[in-house]
Amino acid sequence: MTNPASPAERPSSERASRHPRGPAPTLHDVAREAGVSLATASRALNGSERKVAESFRERVEAAAAKLGYTANVSAQAIARGTSPVIALLVADIADPYFGLIASGVARGADEHGLVVTIAITERDQEREARIVRALRGQRPRGLILAASRTQEPREVDTAHELAEFARLGGTVVAFGPDGDADRRIEIDNRSGAEALGRRMAELGYRSAIVLGTAEGVRTSDDRLAGFRAGFEASGGAVESVRRGDFRRESGAAGMAAALADGVPAGTLVFAISDVVAIGAMSAIREAGREIGADIAVCGFDDVPASSDVSPALTTVRVPLTEVGYQAFRATVDADWEQSPLPLEVVVRASTPAIPR
Repeated sequence: MTNPASPAERPSSERASRHPRGPAPTLHDVAREAGVSLATASRALNGSERKVAESFRERVEAAAAKLGYTANVSAQAIARGTSPVIALLVADIADPYFGLIASGVARGADEHGLVVTIAITERDQEREARIVRALRGQRPRGLILAASRTQEPREVDTAHELAEFARLGGTVVAFGPDGDADRRIEIDNRSGAEALGRRMAELGYRSAIVLGTAEGVRTSDDRLAGFRAGFEASGGAVESVRRGDFRRESGAAGMAAALADGVPAGTLVFAISDVVAIGAMSAIREAGREIGADIAVCGFDDVPASSDVSPALTTVRVPLTEVGYQAFRATVDADWEQSPLPLEVVVRASTPAIPR
């Protein structure tokens, strides 16, 4: 007596036959199964403004579930001019800053029965232009540009693609003062950083190092300018600015370079974001220095990891999930107006007060 072959040993043709492929069910199939007209099936499943009797809608939905029918989004986009999709463009999906924004966008999309698709620009204008061009073919209802931009004018190709996107009926929402967007989400980075600078001076700090990004990136420039204004107006001095990017590795590298040049005890390090600050903290530890009483560190954003690191990180709390939700609302609400986004300085153990 022989044992039957295991699934892995069976011929591929036999394994494939257990899940035979056939034509995907169509709306005609659903209408036939439900015993309704094609128009009724379409209205029940495609969100038509014309009402469908509840009994018909239930029959159509049951038939669609039985047959495994899903709507053809591309066909819907052609018919309606837009698809039930919101496109979110971020610089780096691994950055928790963008993850929190995405969660807010997703919450809004779920409330409206829409889907969020995410693309990564890496703050590259050419890449951004290619992504917008590709997305135009999918005709998403809205396009949210969440990545921080440079002060330089956008390349002509990108501006053209955004204009074409808007011409086809999509709404463009950008973070910051973007001239190519229909609507804008403003985060007052400058005032938040200014408040942080004043608070750090009140705690007794008089000398600071800033870990920022390349000049021209608006978020970094605004935070640096605000911190400098608040700190220096209150008796402190920014001794140097180390340039990098928004990644953790950049914070570690910038801090390591500063430590190699010499960082006196009592110095405050202001990192342009919490992610950069956490990188700086790792470099301080590796150099055998103490975070807090020896070298103080503060950041910006208040991502979840900020309160989990040891010592917990002083920062500026930005309601990033609410920011994402407002960005979504800007894509769907005809009379949308941005609600205030209060920023709050949160002092934690990474910046202990210096005894007078």
